[in-house]
Amino acid sequence: MAATEVHSILLDIEGTTTPISFVHDVLFPYARVHLRPYLEQYSDSLEVRADLARLREEHALDAGEGHQPPPLIEEYVYWLIDRDRKSPALKSLQGKIWEQGYKDGTLKSPVFADVPPALQRWRDTGISVNIFSSGSVLAQKLLFAHTVAGDLTKFINSYFDTRVGKKTDGESYRRIATTLSLAGNQIHFISDVLTELDAAANAGMKTSLCVRPGNAVQVRSSRHKIIQSFEGIGAT
Repeated sequence: MAATEVHSILLDIEGTTTPISFVHDVLFPYARVHLRPYLEQYSDSLEVRADLARLREEHALDAGEGHQPPPLIEEYVYWLIDRDRKSPALKSLQGKIWEQGYKDGTLKSPVFADVPPALQRWRDTGISVNIFSSGSVLAQKLLFAHTVAGDLTKFINSYFDTRVGKKTDGESYRRIATTLSLAGNQIHFISDVLTELDAAANAGMKTSLCVRPGNAVQVRSSRHKIIQSFEGIGAT
C-alpha cells in the first residue's frame, strides 16, 4: 500500500461496533448488581486493591472540586456509573466484574451485522484492526471474545484505553499512531462521537462518523465522512 493509503482501522466500540444499549442496559447494571459480592470475594486481590486505591484518590479530587460525591466505596462506584464517568479505576474494576459474567455465559456481546465480515475483509487485505475505547483493555478483549458472532479477537491487533489519554485529546491519537509505527494519515478512525473524531482528525487521521440505531444525534460536520455500516471501508 502507498504511504497515504490506510494501513490501520481504529475503532470505537460503543455505538460503533456494538449497540449503545448493550453497554448501558446490560453491562452497567451487571456491574452494579455484582459489585458488592465481587468485592467481598476479591477485595484482598492486589489488582482490586489498586483499583480501590485509585477510586479513593478520585473521590478525594471530586470532593476537593466541590462535586459532593457520596461515601466510598459502593455508593461512589454507583455514582460514577450513573454519570458514565470515564474513570480508569472504575473501568478497570468493571472489566474484572464483567469477566465473571462472560466466563459463565451470562454475558454475550452483540455486534452489528456488518462488523464480523468487515473485520475478516480488513485482515485478508492486510489492514490491521485496532480498538480505542474508554473501557479497559480487559473489558474490550472480553467483549470481542464473547460476541453473538463468536470470538472476534483473532481479527484485532491492538487495544487502547484511556491510559493512552483522553479520547477527546489529539495527543492520544498521536501516541496510538506512534505505537502502531504509522503516520496519522495511514489510520482511519471510526466513532459515533464528533469530539473524538475532531481530536483524531487534528492528529492527521482519516475519520468517519458512524451512525447506528440508538446512537445520540450528532451535529453533522462536513469534516468527517458519514457512514451507517463498515461496508466499503478499506485502504482508501
